[in-house]
Amino acid sequence: MYRPSRPFILTLRETEIPPQNKSGNEPENQLIKAKSEGKHRMRRLFPLHTNRTLITHLTGMETPDQIVAEVRGAEFDGADAVALELRQLKPEFRSRKTLETIINSAALPFMVLFYRNDQWNPDSTDETRQQLLFEALEAGAGMIDVMGDLYDPSPDERTRNPAAIARQMKDIAAIHAAGAQVIISSHPNRAMTADEVADQLKSFEDRGADVVKIVTAANTEEEFSEAIRTTLRLRHELKTPFVHLCNGTFGRLQRFVGLSLGVAITFGVHEFHPGGYSQPKITALKAVQDNIHWQIDRQLPLK
Repeated sequence: MYRPSRPFILTLRETEIPPQNKSGNEPENQLIKAKSEGKHRMRRLFPLHTNRTLITHLTGMETPDQIVAEVRGAEFDGADAVALELRQLKPEFRSRKTLETIINSAALPFMVLFYRNDQWNPDSTDETRQQLLFEALEAGAGMIDVMGDLYDPSPDERTRNPAAIARQMKDIAAIHAAGAQVIISSHPNRAMTADEVADQLKSFEDRGADVVKIVTAANTEEEFSEAIRTTLRLRHELKTPFVHLCNGTFGRLQRFVGLSLGVAITFGVHEFHPGGYSQPKITALKAVQDNIHWQIDRQLPLK
C-alpha cells in the first residue's frame, strides 16, 4: 500500500547521492549530480514520498524563451516541479543543449514528455520521440515519461504486447541507470471503473515505474463518485506513487479533491493561453492545498 510518509524536502545544496531505489528508502536530498561527457550537472528528482501532492507546472511552447518565462513564473507561483511537453517546441530547438538551458532555468525538478501529437511532424514515430526524451535525460531531466502503449499503440494507451513491454522495460532500466525517475502514463479519457483503473496501473507498476498515471473522464455524478472511490482504493492497492486525474464536467473538482486523497502529482498552469492547457492555475491549486487543512493520512476530525 502506498502511503506518503516523509515531509516535503527539496534541498538546493549539491550533494553526491545514490539514485532513488524501489525499496522506498530514497535519500532525503532530492538532487543527484550526474556526469555527462565529463561535465557535472545537477539532476533534480521529484520528492515522491511526501505528505502532500506535488503541484507541477505543465508547459509546452514553441521557443525556449517562451518556456523559460513560463517556468520562472510558475516557480514564483509556488510550483513544486515542471512537466515539459515537447510537441510544440520548434524542430530547431530540439537539442540537448537547448533542453539543458530550459531545465537549468529554475531550481525545480523537470518531468519531460512527448506524446503522439507532434505539432511539427505528424508522422513522427515512437522511436524518434523517445530519442528526444533521452536527449532530455542527458540534459538533466529528473523524470522521463514512458507511454503505457509505447511501441504498440493500443486502446486506453495500455499495451499487452510482451515485445513492446520488454522494450519499455529496457528503456526504463536505462533511465534508472542514468539516475532519473520514470512515469508510465496513459490517457484513456473515458469513464472507467475502479477495477479497470487499478488493473491498468498495477500492470504499469510491474514494468518498474516510479510513478504510474492515468487520466480518465467524469461527466456525471455517478462517474465522479466512482472516480473518488477509485482514488481512495488506489491508495490501498498500489505500492507505487500514482497520478489519477479526470477530464470532463467533474474533472476540475476531482483534481482539487485529489490533493487531499493521496494523488502524488497534479498538473497546473501559470497562465491560460489560446489553444493551450486548461488545467487549473497553480495559484488556485496551492490556495486549496494550503487552506483545506485535511489529508487522508492525517485526518483531524471536526469537534
